[in-house]
Amino acid sequence: MAKKRVHEIAKAEGLSSKELLTVLKAAGVEAKAAASSVEEADAARAIAAARGNGTPAAAPAQAAPAKAETAVKPAANPAPQAAPARQQANAPAAEAAAQAPQAAAGSAPQSQAKAGGPKASTKPVRPAGSPGGGGGGGGGAKKRRVVIDSQAARRDQMGGPPPQRPPRRRGGRRRRPLLEEPPAKPDTPVEPEATKVNSGATVREVGEALGLAPAEVIKKLMMMGEMATLTQTLTDDSIKAIADEYDRKIEIVRAADEEPQEPEFDDADEDLVERPPVVTIMGHVDHGKTSLLDAIRETEVAAGEAGGITQHIGAYQVHHGEKTITFLDTPGHAAFTAMRARGAKVTDVVVVVVAADDGVMPQTKEAIDHARAADVPMLIAVNKIDKEGANPEKVKTELASEGITPEDWGGDTLFCEVSAKTHQGLDELLESILLVTELEELEANPDAPASGNVIESQLDPGRGPVVTVLVQRGTLGVGDSLVAGPQWGRVRAMHDFKGEVVEAAVPGMPVEVLGFDGVADAGEFVQAVENDRRARQLAQERADRLQREALARRNARKVSLDEVFARAQAGDIKELNIVLKADVAGSLEALQDELAKVPQERVAINIIHSQTGGINESDVMLASASDAIIIGFNVRPL
Repeated sequence: MAKKRVHEIAKAEGLSSKELLTVLKAAGVEAKAAASSVEEADAARAIAAARGNGTPAAAPAQAAPAKAETAVKPAANPAPQAAPARQQANAPAAEAAAQAPQAAAGSAPQSQAKAGGPKASTKPVRPAGSPGGGGGGGGGAKKRRVVIDSQAARRDQMGGPPPQRPPRRRGGRRRRPLLEEPPAKPDTPVEPEATKVNSGATVREVGEALGLAPAEVIKKLMMMGEMATLTQTLTDDSIKAIADEYDRKIEIVRAADEEPQEPEFDDADEDLVERPPVVTIMGHVDHGKTSLLDAIRETEVAAGEAGGITQHIGAYQVHHGEKTITFLDTPGHAAFTAMRARGAKVTDVVVVVVAADDGVMPQTKEAIDHARAADVPMLIAVNKIDKEGANPEKVKTELASEGITPEDWGGDTLFCEVSAKTHQGLDELLESILLVTELEELEANPDAPASGNVIESQLDPGRGPVVTVLVQRGTLGVGDSLVAGPQWGRVRAMHDFKGEVVEAAVPGMPVEVLGFDGVADAGEFVQAVENDRRARQLAQERADRLQREALARRNARKVSLDEVFARAQAGDIKELNIVLKADVAGSLEALQDELAKVPQERVAINIIHSQTGGINESDVMLASASDAIIIGFNVRPL
């Protein structure tokens, strides 16, 4: 039987790929992604079952509730009639039940006794606790006995209690929490929350945070062999040491790690709209990344760049049918590894470009490691298939050894064979990007306060600071007050990637913003605030924090492996990222095997990048972006 891809069957049946994947999973048909291939017959059976062709199996499920209803309804009405029949069958119960209606209604007809049976049993209960309920003392005693007997009779009959049990159950449920709450009180004393202390705080600020006099803090520092003044900034280690002396739990808050004060906004489902996916193109130098993007955009960008190598990150938008895709063109040269790592943090999909005539190269592996570290879906674009000596199968084999298995080999990674020169396979590449992002359900609220990230920034001699912002939420307009780290400004003008003036930028749209007071750092979070005064205040606070942290780092010593081990023992580290370098491939494999044998009950070891050769700046940048340590065997820094 012929096989078809999931998205092709979904398109033919008028379903989304995600819906069809759910249907196939429920039917037991294995399909990992929208590009997976399945048997047409299996898919047809799964769709038919989901659409209700298996109605014989569903009919009893609908008929069962109807039967249950018909059985319950008659049982609710004859219940009072069934009680006398049971009373006649049980003589003691009948006598007890007969005394109650006689005391309450005298010589009432049997029909009235049947209808008022439950009421007659409840009436004596009310006067039982009141002195005026009965005619005399003896009558009151008899009524109490009748109540007790009637309760016993009702327990045996199981007919009268149902109308009276719900109030008793409600009363029981109200009382049980009162009885269960006291045991929960001993659990309420939880560990006190950690006191937040800013990194680079002064002696005075540390004392205020811990509730200590500054003189006491200075005294402790002197006892530890450190001299400090009232306004001197302290290192993070010194702050932790003081807190440990007083058995205080603290949390060091750094300006770079602190989340910006983004305005809270509850997005309703009806307010969310689909936003374009953000795609980052990565790969080895001269493998045709910019040429491929140039072929997609049909503009001449690569020709105007020095040496044909991308010198900055560009953001562009491409229309494919009714969809829009935003591309980030990260540099491919090793000197721009930090910029490429930044691009992976704001992207939804990574397209790794590999030349068909060159194969997998060192920077190709780095791009794959960056995408994995950012937990971003990946696509492989095998470029230059029109050249002589192109061997796409060799590329697949080399990538399979790196853990990237093609979809047609049973994996879950899409491979697209393209040519930037002849434009071959470009439509398939764009279609594959949309397939991968369809399952992510990328949505944003255009009516929320604008926020996004800085993609790049530069100081233009004629226009001043120019900041490229990728809007991810809300709508950015001219006149909005923005803050990005220690920089702030008011939007004076905005231009799209074509250089055209725009008045508003919606989610997923990259724009050049004019109006910042300085060049913002790439990767900074950008948010719109209510006015310029608030923006200036937030930027100044952030600048002061960064300055104090820089002063504190001057006296701070580097983190050693002993401190990493101590943090792991304390439970502060759950996963240890490692960048592994060795002189030869044999040593590298031996190190990987030995690290895999290390017990990982407390801390999981994750090798994010391994390669032969010396430790270079690219390795340091990757380790810094991933909070990793670098282990080198028989190598030295380059």
